[in-house]
Amino acid sequence: MSERYVLAIDQGTTSTRCILFDRRATVVSVVRGEHRQSYPRPGWVEHDAARIWRDVQRLIERAMREAGIGPAQVAAIGIANQRETVVVWDKASGTPVAPAIVWQDTRTSSLLDTLDGSFVRERTGLPLAAYFSATKVRWLLDNTPGLRARATRGEVLFGTMDSWLIWNLTGGKHLTDVTNASRTMLMNLATLSWDPDLLDMFDIPRAMLPEIRSSSEVYGEAFDGVPIAGVLGDQQAALFGQTCFDPGDTKCTYGTGGFLLMNTGSSPVWSSHGLITTVGYQIGTGQVAYALEGSIAIAGSLVQWVRDGLGLIGTASEIETLAGTVGDNGGCYIVPAFSGLYAPYWESEARGVIVGLTSYITKGHLARAVLEATGWQTRDVVDAMNADSGLALTALNVDGGMTADNLLMQIIADFLQVPVVRPMVAETVSVGAAYTAGLAVGYWSDLRDLRHNRHSAGRWKPGLDEDRRAAEYANWKRAVESAVFFSRRP
Repeated sequence: MSERYVLAIDQGTTSTRCILFDRRATVVSVVRGEHRQSYPRPGWVEHDAARIWRDVQRLIERAMREAGIGPAQVAAIGIANQRETVVVWDKASGTPVAPAIVWQDTRTSSLLDTLDGSFVRERTGLPLAAYFSATKVRWLLDNTPGLRARATRGEVLFGTMDSWLIWNLTGGKHLTDVTNASRTMLMNLATLSWDPDLLDMFDIPRAMLPEIRSSSEVYGEAFDGVPIAGVLGDQQAALFGQTCFDPGDTKCTYGTGGFLLMNTGSSPVWSSHGLITTVGYQIGTGQVAYALEGSIAIAGSLVQWVRDGLGLIGTASEIETLAGTVGDNGGCYIVPAFSGLYAPYWESEARGVIVGLTSYITKGHLARAVLEATGWQTRDVVDAMNADSGLALTALNVDGGMTADNLLMQIIADFLQVPVVRPMVAETVSVGAAYTAGLAVGYWSDLRDLRHNRHSAGRWKPGLDEDRRAAEYANWKRAVESAVFFSRRP
């Protein structure tokens, strides 16, 4: 019998990837295609959803062709996607009625002042923000002539990017999973269903919403009868791909920014430290695993600024070499609040500062302070997670482009006082999507089966003296206070 594989579709903000995995979660083939980012007005970010669907079709064919297989050898399809991005399309023709409004889009910020933020957080676990889907849908209904009446009649449909792909792949099934639904600001976190009070608040007709399913079950059939059997938002997919199945298991994806998610178990943990309460995943009819999420706005983009804005390095990878020329930061701290501070501070007006400069400071010290900024921001979020959850982090599972920086990984281990673990398979988002799909069709038997596939490519143990760590963290907190103080007007 021919070997069979699981196909993962990773539909991201700037590109789409299709990856085929075998039973050992080894990458058999990987293909990628970028799509255009559109910025028609300040604060607006749009995608061409029809173009993304065409890209997915093309990439699926390429992935199979490069692996030398046909549809009969694809056991299942899993989807991971950029979260919160809104697509509204005509039910009869399948054509989008407007460009997709991307999660980064802030055009609806003015609408927030008219809504009850405490009620939204109580029902959804989310802060009232333009980041999530609900206000974007409302904006389209308010600003597209005739759209609200058509939505009420069920003639147009709304979905996040997973729903859009499922609709097209299956020929018309209107579905989403519980993790993506939890990011719309319309799903009740306790009932895992669309909340009628929230729909009334945002004035969104129920008829246009998809049916909510678990993250791992057969959604329908795509080409040649291949089942679509797993769906997750991208950060939840990384959590699952890192096999964070137990309460307290935590992952951080380091890219332009950073996303930390901690599995908090079968009950939601409501944050009092500036974190988001969300759904981690749900396997079939099993219990939901909830999560706490904290985001770091600036991580890898700080390295890019040092390269492109300051010209201190020629390539991003040189930051590690430069930082390695010194043993510490020389008393210099960088708070990269280029667009405010995210969790746990949520100081939107804060601005970046460099403190502790003396004539002793060299390029090496600045490079070290750049890496330490990511480490200290991680510590801030982890401390908040530990406080909210009552759980103590025992290891941090990491992925993303910045994890290639070994010095940064050691710095994070030192600052957190727990081991930092990088997996052998770097494509954790795609692995998570593949795992949920494979579980649903019996390709993998259970969670233990998935854990057997996990192998570490690197492990960093803490080695920093506790007194020094405490003193430097106190300095970091003072630097953060400086960033907040500087933004305040007399």
